[in-house]
This record gives sequence, C-alpha cells and structure tokens, in this order.
Amino acid sequence: MTAENASPIDWALFKETFDAARTVVLTGHIRPDGDAIGSVVAFGRALKSLGKTVLLVNGHAVPPNLAFLDPANEIRKFSELTDEERAFIASADLRVSLDTSAWAQLGDSGELFKAPGSVKVVIDHHAKSDPIGDRRFVDTSAESTGSLVFEAVKTLGVALTPEIALPIFVAISTDSGWFRFASTKAATFRRVAELIDAGVAVDFVYKILYEQESFGRLKLVGAALSRCERFLDGKGIVTSLRRKDFDDAGALPSDSEDIVNMALQVAGVEIAEIAIEQTDGSVKSSFRSRCALDCSQLAAAFGGGGHKAAAGATFDCGLDEALAQMVAKTVEMYAALS
Repeated sequence: MTAENASPIDWALFKETFDAARTVVLTGHIRPDGDAIGSVVAFGRALKSLGKTVLLVNGHAVPPNLAFLDPANEIRKFSELTDEERAFIASADLRVSLDTSAWAQLGDSGELFKAPGSVKVVIDHHAKSDPIGDRRFVDTSAESTGSLVFEAVKTLGVALTPEIALPIFVAISTDSGWFRFASTKAATFRRVAELIDAGVAVDFVYKILYEQESFGRLKLVGAALSRCERFLDGKGIVTSLRRKDFDDAGALPSDSEDIVNMALQVAGVEIAEIAIEQTDGSVKSSFRSRCALDCSQLAAAFGGGGHKAAAGATFDCGLDEALAQMVAKTVEMYAALS
C-alpha cells in the first residue's frame, strides 16, 4: 500500500481473522444505501469464493433502486429469518457489521452483536462509534466502506470478478456523490480504474441509479423543494417530508434518498438539512455542510453521527419540534465558528 493509501487498519489482523473463519454473517445499517448494500453483497461474494458459508442480513429490505445488486435476494430481512438461519447466526464464527459502528443504525440486526457467541467485527468509515465489535477495521479517511471492501478483497487474495467489482463500484460511486465530494481522492479513481478493468460498465450503473426514477420520487422531490426555507441569511436551507407526502406521491421511503443534496445547488448555500417523518412516528434528519460546520458534531448533539460533510440523527419528537431543534442547534454551532 502506498503512502497516499496508508491506512490505520491492521490488514494482517484482518486476513488472520477471516482466514480462520468458516461461517460468517454480514449485515449493514437500516435504510440501506448504495455503500451499505454494495459492501455487504461484494464482501459476501468474496467470502463465498473462498469456500466460506455466508449469510447476508439487514434490518430493512433492499430498496428497489438497488435490487439489481442482489437479484437472487440473498440479503435476508432480519424479521423474516427462519429458525435454521437464526441457528446459523448463533453458531457462526464471525458476525460482521459493514458501513456502521452505531447501535441506532443497526436496527433489528443489533441483536447479532448483543447476543453471545461469535467474534464481532466492524468494517466501517464513519466517525460515529459505539462499542459493538471485538475487532474493528475502521478508516474514517476512506470515502466509502466500499473502498475498504476493495482492499479487503485484495488482502484475502480474491480475484476481482465482475460480480464482485459491480457492487464495490456502486458503493464507492454513491458514497462519494458520484466522485464530487471532497472525500474523493486520487486513490479513489485508481480503485475505480481497476473495477472498470474488471468489467464494470459505468454508463449502465449511472442509468440504473439516476435515470430510472419513479413518478412517485418525482412528486416527492417536488413536495420537499416546495417546503424549503432559508435561514442563516440564506446560507442554510431546511426542508421536510411528512408521511402524508409519501402517501400522496405514491413514493417509497427510499425515494427520499439524496433530496437534501439538492439544496446545496443554490448559490451561497453552505448548509442543507431535511427532516423526514417515519412510519413509527420518529423523525429522521440529514445534515449536509460545505463549510467549517461539522455535520458529525451537529448530528451527535441529537444522538446521531456520520461525517463532517454529511451526517444524520433520529428524533423521537414530532416533525415540527425536530425541525426547530435542528435549526436552533445549527445556528448556535455556526455562530461559534466565528
């Protein structure tokens, strides 16, 4: 690994950990995105190619826009596991969390790390960290967990087949904002070059991810944009979505993905936020920053986490109260920067 690619991860220990395992359970965070699904699918396929028995699990179902990564429906929803699958989990050598180190983000899958037995492993790039793993392979400088899976595949001596390269590419490209975020480095593109050499068709992936929107998604975007309000003298924009908006639009929960980023397209905007009412009555918030404001610290004030430029949290209060708290805390933290 070059100096530029130097990593805090002990890859020798990583190899030792997975070489010794024969049965492995992989999971990712709830409301899974491209990095979570791509990382779990790619790493699962890599481990299977080594002859290991692997079970893929998530607290939520794979969103429709990412179903092409899991055509055989290998990722099992935790609440729908069979008795046989639960028995496998109980006896597995390793239980692995990819793309999250936070209890709140594991949802039902958190049971995997609270139950006794198995070595618990974390593979992640987020700053938010809870004590959920016995062995942690975390690099917060990585633009995606997909990049760590790329290195993991190389470390384990697995061939970079098209079936493994595709989900890794989706993981990297989506979590880097299609390579426009500041976390994107030269090393990112070097990995992507290898993935393309391995058979990834970039035009195909882009069309699937960004040119197959549902009419419900279009209407949901309209609802969110129509509700945008400015604060901090126009440097910030906040918006929201209620459950009724999803029902009226005929939209899915996954259709709200990335809407918050649209506010950053407005000239002079440095901070964008969205609050989304969930089916259980809680409110999911997302924060984006293009200034010195650290979104991970902002989210941490509400029990959440993430990265400096992008983070999120969950509120147990109503939507209006969540919005008020979000804006008030943002204004307070922004003022403290000066």
